[in-house]
Amino acid sequence: MKFEVNFNTKWSDFDPNRHMRHTAYNDYAAEVRVRFFQEHGLSINEFAKLNIGPILFKEETSFLKEIHIGENINVQMELEGVSKGIERWRFNHQIFNKDGVLAAEIKVYGAWIDLYKRKLTTPPVEFVKIFADLPKTENFKEIPLKSAK
Repeated sequence: MKFEVNFNTKWSDFDPNRHMRHTAYNDYAAEVRVRFFQEHGLSINEFAKLNIGPILFKEETSFLKEIHIGENINVQMELEGVSKGIERWRFNHQIFNKDGVLAAEIKVYGAWIDLYKRKLTTPPVEFVKIFADLPKTENFKEIPLKSAK
């Protein structure tokens, strides 16, 4: 079962063309990630205590159908890939319009940053359980890490 959140869209989500502005889709995907982590004990305050934060390397959005002013949406998230130590991860988000039609798909590829050193880091072992609980896509794959030379 996918992790999902229903949202009431707001006026500021829309552009002069009377459809959802392109960056609003990505904002909702980010909100779903934050809510998943919060529900699994990783609030913003907990990230601060751990001195770690998520960063994105790549964000790819495919727009399939318009979402119009006043439409509410459903955003679903699955894990598409992760490295063994949870150092790198790839999420897939699907945004559905009020009729349940897929309106956009957002894929993000990221990692963890040490907030003091400002360098990539390995997360605490507790993250393994949190990622194990994430629903996986049908094409889920382990992300290989490049060995240091």
